[in-house]
Amino acid sequence: MVRRVLVLVVTLSTLLLMVIANVGAAPAETETITVKDATESFPDVNPCTGAPGIVTVTYNGVFHITTLPNGTYHVTGTQAGTFTFEPDDPSQPSVTGRFTFWFGENSNQASFNGTFTFRVNGQGSDGSTVRFNGVAHVSVSATGATTAFEFGRCHS
Repeated sequence: MVRRVLVLVVTLSTLLLMVIANVGAAPAETETITVKDATESFPDVNPCTGAPGIVTVTYNGVFHITTLPNGTYHVTGTQAGTFTFEPDDPSQPSVTGRFTFWFGENSNQASFNGTFTFRVNGQGSDGSTVRFNGVAHVSVSATGATTAFEFGRCHS
């Protein structure tokens, strides 16, 4: 699920860069995008067991974007909602619960940074608990040096 979210963020960032390329000498622009009751399904794994399956999420989200004429931008986004996880292997428990995802990015002509957080709280069909917290960060300096990390932890 974390990888899918990171792909979504990279896609949104690419679209944002296309918008930035067209702002020319315009003043700073801000935009807020609100998403309500969106539903998506995709293959993923239970972050605590590694069992593959299908995740279905229903969420609300809000995204704030500020772009400046010089190409600098700041964007943040939050998604929160419910999920179900149906494992490919019927001997594994299905899981239902809630999730929250947040990201923030800053970029200018010299550098870029982005941070992402992810939290899942769920209950397995067998009575198990799935609690996962994740964080990822990437920074690219003016010299092109890249620093990146991704951490995730399951709590029982």
